Amino acid sequence: MMHPRVPTPAENIQGTLVRRGEAGYERVRSAMVWNERLPQRFPEVIVRAAVEADVALAVSHARARGLRISMCSGGHNWSGSQLRDRALLLDLSALRACRVAPATGDAPATATVEPAATGQELVAVLTPQDLAFPVGHCPTVAVGGFLLGGGLGWNSRAWGASCADVREIRAVTADGRTVTCSETENPDLFWAARGAGPGFCAVVTRFRLALHPHPASIMTTSLTFPLAEVARVTEWAERTARGLPPYVETAFVLAASGPGAATHEAGPRITVAATAFAATQGEALQALEPFADCPFGELAVARQPAVPTSFAALHEGAAAVWPPAHRYAADTLWSPESHATQLTRIADAVAHAPSGKSLVLSPVQPVSEHPALLRNMAFSPLGASYLVCYAVWEDPAEDETHARWLRAAMGAADPHGDGFHFIAEADLEADAARARRSYAPATWDRLQEIKAQWDPDNLFHSYLAP
Repeated sequence: MMHPRVPTPAENIQGTLVRRGEAGYERVRSAMVWNERLPQRFPEVIVRAAVEADVALAVSHARARGLRISMCSGGHNWSGSQLRDRALLLDLSALRACRVAPATGDAPATATVEPAATGQELVAVLTPQDLAFPVGHCPTVAVGGFLLGGGLGWNSRAWGASCADVREIRAVTADGRTVTCSETENPDLFWAARGAGPGFCAVVTRFRLALHPHPASIMTTSLTFPLAEVARVTEWAERTARGLPPYVETAFVLAASGPGAATHEAGPRITVAATAFAATQGEALQALEPFADCPFGELAVARQPAVPTSFAALHEGAAAVWPPAHRYAADTLWSPESHATQLTRIADAVAHAPSGKSLVLSPVQPVSEHPALLRNMAFSPLGASYLVCYAVWEDPAEDETHARWLRAAMGAADPHGDGFHFIAEADLEADAARARRSYAPATWDRLQEIKAQWDPDNLFHSYLAP
């Protein structure tokens, strides 16, 4: 008696499956990375999940084929960690639903979000309902990788790291099960999902997020000075920023060229930008007033008085800083030293950057350090100051030039090599210690223990290393 053939997991996938060597493979592989700088790493299979059930099927297919798994929701990881040799790359970019459950009684408003929903899309859903979330600064970053890395989003100095608002996840584990994780259910995996980044040992298919009332007034202001004034500007602005209410986000931007300049003719600049997410316009204006009273304001080469803005407008500004169709490399540094010390060290490298589009971003107190907003998560701030350096260029022939510049710039900022990093934007190709030094030692050890428990066969690729 003949038995009907049982379909393989791959045959049941509703999405698409492309194998290396098949027509269209290179087009699909290239689409997995937002960065135009495409790593020369080649997954054996790329599965684009159409529905959540495809994820478990893809995991089963990888196990049957002896392939390890990497994941991608938006492709913004600068190091291209999602591209791995001899792997099944699980593309989650079609899973982008976002549903809001309004507040009822004592229950606050929440959102259920799939991993490929972007910050821009989340803002568009939440703003009409007078709700908000600390979305990423770049509008096209998907929430999946952003939240797994911890999330330094808008207004995180008041609201905390974005992962602090993750209340629950659904995830597919290495044995193909779909599990719910929260503080009370599979709490170890839940802890890891809030900060483990690209080394997380499961596939998150859904996040449930706590939401915030939308700030009644968002206002922004900025001052731009010649980069030669970096010490004076950072000393004054850091002291000022630390004395402001937590709902004021202040950041330094060091650039080889002035705002809007196409060449180095405008000269290297340092900009101090401050944004208030306040309950009233009067409150916002009062909070930003110290920036209008800069004691050496006459040295400013550009000034934007405090004006109303919105999350959507902030995203538009950020999109200009990180334009698509460019080549990127990035690295991060948490340091025990002040912004003035760190930015003075790196200023000369910025002034001589081979691309006028390269920059350093350094937010003052980028995330709340209130214990209640840092509990039960793998993420933690690891220094008194933080910066991220971006090399941005267009010509593939200049790749090595800009990679060398980035590493030299970071070496100037961290001359002893003992700083920490932020896993979401660290240069994971620089050295094998980058991932380890993105966590406190006890946190790193616990991540390894959770990985061994939930993924004993090492099915999921861990952190990228050279």
